[in-house]
Parts: sequence; C-alpha cells; structure tokens
Amino acid sequence: MQATRRRVLDALADGPVTGPELADSLDVSRAAVWKHVEALREAGFTIVSDDAGYVLDGVPEFGAEAVEFGLDAPFDVEYHDSIDSTNRRARELAQDGAGDVVVLADEQTGGKGRLDRAWSSPSGGIWLSLVLEPEVPAAHVPAFTLATAVAVTRAAREAGVDARIKWPNDVVVDDDENKLAGILTETQGEADRVSWVVVGVGINANVDVSALPAERGVTSIREQVGDVDRRVFTQRVLEALDELQGDLPGAVDEWTEYASTLGKRVRVETPGGTVEGEAVDVEFPGALVIETGDERVSVTAGDCEHLRPV
Repeated sequence: MQATRRRVLDALADGPVTGPELADSLDVSRAAVWKHVEALREAGFTIVSDDAGYVLDGVPEFGAEAVEFGLDAPFDVEYHDSIDSTNRRARELAQDGAGDVVVLADEQTGGKGRLDRAWSSPSGGIWLSLVLEPEVPAAHVPAFTLATAVAVTRAAREAGVDARIKWPNDVVVDDDENKLAGILTETQGEADRVSWVVVGVGINANVDVSALPAERGVTSIREQVGDVDRRVFTQRVLEALDELQGDLPGAVDEWTEYASTLGKRVRVETPGGTVEGEAVDVEFPGALVIETGDERVSVTAGDCEHLRPV
C-alpha cells in the first residue's frame, strides 16, 4: 500500500477526522486526501463521513489492503482473486530484486506442492508465497520450511484447531493426520549466501473438504471449527514468521513442540534409498534423526510415512 494512503487509513481508524485536518497533518492537498479516501473505498473499506469528518467503519474481508491494514510485519502484499501459482509469481518478483513481498490469492488454478505434485487451491483458502532475502547460508534454508510450519500451527491453534506438524512440511489435524496445510520452499543463491527464498503456503481455510482431493486425508479450518477471518489468520501467520525468521534455531526447537512425527516409527523415501525406524529428533536446520536399530541416520529430505507400531 502506498505510504501516504496507509497514513490516511491509520488516521481514519482513529477518526473522525476532517479533510482539512488530514491534509494539514499529511502535508498534502485536500484533493489528494479525497483521492486516497475514494481509492480506499474502491478497495472495499467502508468510510463514512459527516460534519465531524471521515471515519473508518469497516474493513474488507480479504485482499492486499485488508491484510496490510494492522499487519505488524514489514511485508507488502500483492493480491490476486485468481492466479495459476503464487510461487511462480513470487519467483518472478524475487528475480526482479523484490524482497519482503507476499503474493496472496483467493484461489490458484495451477498450484504445486513438493515433487511437482498438483495442489488443489479452491476459492476460500489462503494461498500465499513470501519473497524473503535472508542473509543466511544455503544450508540453513530448510529451517524456513519448519519456521513456516510453526507459524501456521500457531495461527491454527489460535483459531481453535488442534494442529500439529508432520515432517517436513505438512500441518495436520487429529489422529488420522488429515492435512490442513502444506509448505513449499524454493531458493536461489550461492553456498555461502542465498539471493532469495520463496516460501509457498497453502492453507485449507474456508473451503469444503469435498472440494479437496479425496485420494489422501485432508481437512479444512471450516470442517474443524467453522469459517475464520482469513484476513486475521493471514496476518497471524505473517507476523509469526517474521518473528521466527530472526531466530531460526529457536524456530526449529519450537517445531519439535508441535511435531506429530517424533516418537513414531517412520519410513522415509530419500534420493539415496529408504530409511526406516523411529523418529527421535530434528536437528537444525531441519534434518530428521531416525534410529534404525543399527544406527542413527539424519535425513535432510524425503517423503515421510508414519507407520503403525511394530
């Protein structure tokens, strides 16, 4: 959101305030104030006016301006009613030098998960990708996936959903571990420092489970607790991630508090073969430690399946 428009909106939220008062405080013309007010109305904000001045009377349900309003994190938001892939768009922005940008959509038509799997993204969900420019070595990038899972889990629990995390990138619910959200992290850079990190997040928010793939266990916030305020939920995720990215080791430690994987017998299909045993720990920046019976193996990437106890 344009800086002056943000200041106008903040003033209206504390209103009522007259046009002349706004013009004087912001050092702009009264015509400019009127243009900003009209632009905010077009964006969905309800702004009423009377003899006392303008006052903000309602915030849109979703969108760039709605999420930016009151967001306690330094992100700009680019919103799309529909887009093929927020990650694809975020990569474009990253390659153009953008940073601290969130690409947000009501629906995706070509969303992808890990291993290029299709990701169903119907209207009513929260589909977003963040463009980050962290000053970290490439080896630390997996921690951003875990930190994002923690951020989503915090927001889900605040909304009343008993969410947990399945290694490495799924937020799940209940004993059946039905999937509520998934995370896909992409990066570019050198070994000693990344140029950018794009973290894609897909959250089944206000959607019917019938609109989601039936071939694996899935759930939504709507199914668990009813519809949530997507604006507030998105803000909580972004604010938590902004906090966590400043302490990635701490984020990994918090990940273990929410983990559904630790203590379970698992089978992980890795590029180098299958590893099976008990998941006993997660090491920074995100490796799963498996006790096979013969040795302890640290797995950095792979498809993890939770097995029934022997």
